[in-house]
Amino acid sequence: MRILVVEDDALVADAICRGLGRSGFAVDHVGSAERDEAALELEHFDLAIIDIGLPGADGLALVRRLRAAGRALPVLILTARDGLADRVDALDLGADDYLVKPFELPELAARSRALIRRMRSVASARLAIGELALDLAARSAHVGRDPLELTRREWSILECLALQAGRVVAKDRLLQAIAGWDEEISHNAIEVYVSRLRAKLGAAAAIHTVRGIGYRLDDVAH
Repeated sequence: MRILVVEDDALVADAICRGLGRSGFAVDHVGSAERDEAALELEHFDLAIIDIGLPGADGLALVRRLRAAGRALPVLILTARDGLADRVDALDLGADDYLVKPFELPELAARSRALIRRMRSVASARLAIGELALDLAARSAHVGRDPLELTRREWSILECLALQAGRVVAKDRLLQAIAGWDEEISHNAIEVYVSRLRAKLGAAAAIHTVRGIGYRLDDVAH
């Protein structure tokens, strides 16, 4: 899953990006509301983490503009402001969650996973597709009782497909789920990762190719 961090403090942004990266997210960073909007025009993100105190347009103005433009992207607000009025304003403007600085990175990662699941209408961190079981919080997968040994990118692709099981996921969407701006990955690499996943899944679940579009994860009964 891919996150855009909008934070003007370079040290804070670096800590967030590193922490979320260790939790398995692909993370990109911009330092202003204006750059955030430009990035969202060009790329797909699963979540935006936005600081309120940005230069130029502040984080609340950015949330207001995103919602006015009809963007349903989940938004988590980060801020040093801990007043009730600030929290109410952020949520009323369309933010999905609110976390006060200082915060612990494991909590930020957990809130991020929860917001992405909610966007996908997935209520639990545990998913089952056929004989395949995933624990999104633990980043683990099993076929029956047997654990699957997955690389970081294999897990990211499987997670992306599982969150939209039964629906086609575009190859570009999978590419963006595993790579930030500082990583260059080709469409051919996606095909390689999918081939490896199919071999590891065996008969537990099926990854179908939808020619010219992408892939769909199904229970083998379908």
